[in-house]
Amino acid sequence: MDKFVSHTGTAVPLRRSHVDTDQIIPAEYLKRVTRTGFEDALFAAWRADPRFVLNRPEHKGATILVAGPGFGTGSSREHAVWALQDYGFKAVISAHFADIFRGNSLKGGLLTVVLPEETVERIWTAVETDPATEVNVDLDAREVRCGDLTTGFEIDDYTRRRLMEGLDDIGLTLRNVEAIDAFEQGRPAFKPATL
Repeated sequence: MDKFVSHTGTAVPLRRSHVDTDQIIPAEYLKRVTRTGFEDALFAAWRADPRFVLNRPEHKGATILVAGPGFGTGSSREHAVWALQDYGFKAVISAHFADIFRGNSLKGGLLTVVLPEETVERIWTAVETDPATEVNVDLDAREVRCGDLTTGFEIDDYTRRRLMEGLDDIGLTLRNVEAIDAFEQGRPAFKPATL
């Protein structure tokens, strides 16, 4: 997992609320056995509309998604997180995320930032006025900056540390490999061995 300390990029204003995981990535794409290559599946149904915000040339290369409230509702799909990351998004800002989606995102290295609706509205307005507007998401300082707007956000210390160190669940386990090996060395011979 990549480390996330601070990121600056342009943003996509997704003015839709209660976007569910089936809209983020339709079920037909869940048959893939890899963890990458889902960028074409992101918002697949909506991208058929040439007017959809991700199809607009002024938002090409944007790395921050600014979504409406209730983002990521519906079934638990790690694929939704992978599709957002494969498309190039490093962070998603919203007034509210579905709990399971937010948990999957933070464990997978996609920073989800909760801001008040009026703050999200200010970012949308700035980005729609000038798509070249840069948004900075600073996990170290726990701040989002956009033009003359600087606002703090909350994130628990444990999750913040994991993201800043680039540690997913496997990475956390591997930090203890010496202790695990020592434990395995001391296991009685009559117990099952690891391979």
